[in-house]
This record gives sequence, C-alpha cells and structure tokens, in this order.
Amino acid sequence: MEKKMTSIGGQAIIEGVMMRGPKKIAMAVRKPDGEIVIEEKEVKGIGKWAKVPIVRGVVSFISSMVIGIQALMFSAQFFEDEETQNKSEDTKKEKTESNSGLPDGVMYGTLLVSLLFSIGLFMLLPNFIAGLIVPMEKTALYNVVENIVKITIFIGYLAAVSQMKDIKRVFEYHGAEHKSIFCYENGEELTVENVKKYQRFHPRCGTSFLLFVIIISIIFFSFLPRYSNVFINMLIRLVLMPVVAGVSYEIIKFAGRSKNKCVMLLNKPGMWLQRLTTREPDDSQIEVAIRSLKAVIPENGDDDKW
Repeated sequence: MEKKMTSIGGQAIIEGVMMRGPKKIAMAVRKPDGEIVIEEKEVKGIGKWAKVPIVRGVVSFISSMVIGIQALMFSAQFFEDEETQNKSEDTKKEKTESNSGLPDGVMYGTLLVSLLFSIGLFMLLPNFIAGLIVPMEKTALYNVVENIVKITIFIGYLAAVSQMKDIKRVFEYHGAEHKSIFCYENGEELTVENVKKYQRFHPRCGTSFLLFVIIISIIFFSFLPRYSNVFINMLIRLVLMPVVAGVSYEIIKFAGRSKNKCVMLLNKPGMWLQRLTTREPDDSQIEVAIRSLKAVIPENGDDDKW
C-alpha cells in the first residue's frame, strides 16, 4: 500500500479515541476493568455545503463540535463515581442505556456554552483588555496589544491545562490518534509496534486549526476601525467569527495537501503547539486508537483521500 493523505481524523476522549471516516465514526474507550468498548455510528456529510468555500468550513466546524461532544459524553459514562460503581450490574446497564442518546437540547446547549466560552476567552477578552489599557487615538498600538494578549492567553491556557493529570491522559490518547493515522497513511499494518515508530505531531490536527483561527483573526481584526464603544468593537469581532473560521478551514485544507516548502511552513506553528496538546502514548492507548481507526477505514481506499 502506497503512502496517502487521509481525510480520516479523530479526537481524544476520556480514556479513548474517536475516529471519523468518510461514512462513519467510531468511539473506542478502555473501561476501568481494562475492556475496550467500541461504538460505531453512520455519519452524514455536510451535503450541498461541501462545495461552497468558506461556508463549508463553518458547517464542518459546527458538525465536528457536535460529534466531539457526543464522543466525550459517550466516554464519560464509563467513569462514574465510587458510589455508582458499587451498584448492581443491572442498574449500571440501565444507566448506560439511558445515557447513550443525549437529548438534542442538552447537546446543543453544551455546544453553545463551549462556543461562547472559547470566543469570550480567546477573542473578546483580549479586545476588552486592549481597550482598557490603550488610549483611543492609538489604533495601531491597540491592535498590537490585542494580538499579544490573544496569543498569550491561548498558549497560557494550553500550557496550564496540559499540567492537569486527567488532561495529560487525554493528550496521550491524542498522541496515539496521530501516530496511528500516520501509520495508516504510510501503508503499514496497524499494529502497536508499527504505530509506535511514528511521530505524534500531525499537520492536519485540530490544534493547528485553532491556531489558524487565531492567526486569521489577528489579520482580519488588525484592519478594523476602532470605536469608542468597547461593546461595538466586541460585537464586530463576534459577527466576523464565522468568516474567520471558514477562511481558516480553507487554508489548512490547502496547506494539508501541498508539498510546497513555503506552504508547509504554515503548518510549523501548529506542529510546535502540539508539543503542548499531545504526549507519547503507551501501548494500551495505541491499541485503543487502532481499534477506533480500523472501524472507520472504508472498503474503497479512494473514499478517504484528503
């Protein structure tokens, strides 16, 4: 099997990995007793939006967030508190079945809160801070300060959460996800020993996408006029966020395909940032990632080309 770039992507979840292929998603989780449980679901594409530049990026981003939250909820149900663990098997089975389908209201409410938190912390807060410390007439300095604060908060946030014990485990599964996809793209059999040979930094990672969103927002917002009302400045940035996300999607999609050295430089910052968001996995974590990846590989090898 020759080398290829696959459109298959994934996400680390609680003690597991979710993989998304062209036709289905698979969530593999290692339960506390050591058993690997896997759930597969058919996945729909984004339909007519797939051929509309910029818009397809926004739709794909929202779709990915919904699927990501579903995967996290699926994995969380296997890790209950000590009191719940002492219940009978029948009671636990009933609880698992009741949680398997999260109500749409809860799902979209969680998605909305996640979006608002991200936009508020990484986009609106830097603008607010810059507005407080830079005089109104110094627009250029205002943009510089906003961008410095934005990057500082983003990297600081990742550095802080990467030190949390539970998050370290998630980042190890993130590394397992990347290494297994690299192994698949290089045409090798998906075994633990083969996967271990590959690096944990992947150019088409979600971390790179988030960094592109930050960079594109810096470029976009640097050309915006500054208004005396800080809330107008924040509102303009909020309205432009879908455009920023859509443009970022197009750039990372192009950069992921290209072998041009100059274009490949665009991926470097994201690759460096993955030193914070990935860690080297152990064999058991790689095994989980392999199970998830194998479940979404299409029968036709051309279906998942990038």
